[in-house]
Amino acid sequence: MDSPARFKDLCLDARDHQRLADWWCRAMGYRRHVGASGPRPDGDPVPIVAVDGAGPLLWVNPVPEGKVVKNRLHVDVDGDVPALLALGATLVRAREADRPWDVLADPEGNEFCVFSPDGV
Repeated sequence: MDSPARFKDLCLDARDHQRLADWWCRAMGYRRHVGASGPRPDGDPVPIVAVDGAGPLLWVNPVPEGKVVKNRLHVDVDGDVPALLALGATLVRAREADRPWDVLADPEGNEFCVFSPDGV
């Protein structure tokens, strides 16, 4: 390793981690990752992964508290804003001329930026 660290996974905290894992699976075309030991107990973090193997593994971790303030780290995606809103995301801030992305929040309020896949 040439540097002291390398990117491994993404982790997302959620009060209802099972429901939020399912939401992100629908939004991103991911599926629950089942390891060699089989499905994980309901109280454990839920790993989800892209069906085609591309992209990072995302762990949806159970936490007792709800989100209170703006994320210090967020995800950027190429995506379809109306389709994400139909899945249950909320619009936090619409794109503007000097900011060509929309800011949305998942059902638990975690913000993410959505860029048009075609760059428009």
